[in-house]
Amino acid sequence: MMLRRLAAATALALPLGAGAVTVAGEGLPAALEGAVGDAARGRAIVASRQAGLCLLCHAGPIPEERFQGNLAPDLAGAGQRWTAAQLRLRLVDPRRLNPDSIMPAYYRTEGLTRVGRAWEGRPILNAQQVEDVVAYLATLKD
Repeated sequence: MMLRRLAAATALALPLGAGAVTVAGEGLPAALEGAVGDAARGRAIVASRQAGLCLLCHAGPIPEERFQGNLAPDLAGAGQRWTAAQLRLRLVDPRRLNPDSIMPAYYRTEGLTRVGRAWEGRPILNAQQVEDVVAYLATLKD
């Protein structure tokens, strides 16, 4: 899979009130809105069939959850394959790295198509939830 290379530092517009963050290389180095992630909460979001819906497409090291996806990379070892900054950008705006990605932008709200009215202008996950998922995925070293 070829990834589109990003400029050294570019701005990324985020939800109203969240301001813009700087993309550096293939990642977002700064935590969103200064939030500190909690891996246990992140695991719960990843496993949730209502919040994250991650396991709809991804498989992950969450054995109690049945019927995990196989459309996207396995989350096992995510913390070894990607840095926290790279994981953050993949959650916030996956099409920034792969324009053909089917993964939704979990935090970006501008420039999206086919968004349900209830979700217009609202991110799927808030800044704290994104940071929690990043914290969890960063622990997955095996």
